[in-house]
Amino acid sequence: MSNQRPLADKLRPTTLDEVVGQKHLLGKSGLLRRVIESGRIPNMIFYGPSGTGKTTLAGIIAEKTERTLYKLNATSASLSDVKAIIDNLDTMLTPNGVLLYLDEIQYFNTKQQQSLLEFIENGKVTLIASTTENPYFYVYNAILSRSTVFEFIPVTPVDIIPAVRRAINVINEENDIEITCEDGVERHIAHACGGDVRKAIGAVEMLFYAVPIDERKPRFTIKDAQDISQSSAMRYDKDGDSHYDILSAFQKSIRGSDPNAAIHYLARLLIAGDLPSACRRLLVTASEDIGLAYPQVMSIVKDCVDSALQLGLPEAQMPLSAAVLLCATAPKSNSASCAVGEAMSDLRNGVSGDVPAHIKDAHYEGAKKLGNGLTYQYPHAFPNHYVAQQYLPDKLKDREYYVAGDNKTEQAAKKYWELVIGSVEGAK
Repeated sequence: MSNQRPLADKLRPTTLDEVVGQKHLLGKSGLLRRVIESGRIPNMIFYGPSGTGKTTLAGIIAEKTERTLYKLNATSASLSDVKAIIDNLDTMLTPNGVLLYLDEIQYFNTKQQQSLLEFIENGKVTLIASTTENPYFYVYNAILSRSTVFEFIPVTPVDIIPAVRRAINVINEENDIEITCEDGVERHIAHACGGDVRKAIGAVEMLFYAVPIDERKPRFTIKDAQDISQSSAMRYDKDGDSHYDILSAFQKSIRGSDPNAAIHYLARLLIAGDLPSACRRLLVTASEDIGLAYPQVMSIVKDCVDSALQLGLPEAQMPLSAAVLLCATAPKSNSASCAVGEAMSDLRNGVSGDVPAHIKDAHYEGAKKLGNGLTYQYPHAFPNHYVAQQYLPDKLKDREYYVAGDNKTEQAAKKYWELVIGSVEGAK
């Protein structure tokens, strides 16, 4: 291209109206837009994925409020860099104050973040920090309490398509050519970039580098677009928010009995190569969300997981797909997880007690002298292998942890035991 600046940098918006997406923040009635237009800029934290306009917006705010913009990236910056900026306060370099844009603030440790407070307290420095991670997990509480968090969301393909067209037009104008696109190229780029405008424009630039310019009618092909953008729609970081968000969506889709969504999130995990997390979450789901409504599912899922781990990717997708679809379409019950959760809660709150003497271990010399096992009744010696006796500690003897789910399997078991217990009580 005639200028070596990246195309995305050339197309960087300079006004609020040019920003792609974020209508919930920057639309005509958006809160952030109204704040910016007021000229009174508070300390802010921009939270969201890459390529959604966080850095661009910081530049627009600085320009609109006539403040001096300093950009630092926490991956490489230190507090000495911040102090060097502070030294410029009240000089001709910063007549209207400083706007400090600190990218990836999560890479500042707690002590570094604490030290930022003294620089933003007096109002001469306005902090705009950005992060791709959840700020409520990674940003020091005192900074959070002095800042307003704005969440940036992935830009929709509908909003990205105009940016793709504008990028193509700029390439044509700067190089005095007329590149055309096969049907579907612009749409594919807009969908494959995963809501990242910068990535979409980068794909257009890469297509330009790859196209034979000496052709009479240079053309972007759908095949080239697919090759350049392969897997780029995936946002996945095994140590970041997206990892846990996808796992959460995976389990909740199975729990919600949506096989299509469940398979979608399984595919996202497998494309990212995260076979262990997919297997582990599937094992948890079989017990936690299906449980006693279809007890056999736990063994079936275990077999599928074992097969997947032995096969490895890509073949592992087949047994896991079968397991996911089985779980998503199976009857659901959380009675088992609720029961153990209630029991654990009692124990954590100190509600417990001694094991009743009649069910204590009596298989050692001297047990009877302690009164252990003297009145124990052996259930198998009674009709239906049942006899009424106390098993819980005295403090909990009337506690009911298990409530049968409203599925056929648990209701059948409940009915059976009601008949057995009823017959015993009727014989008294």
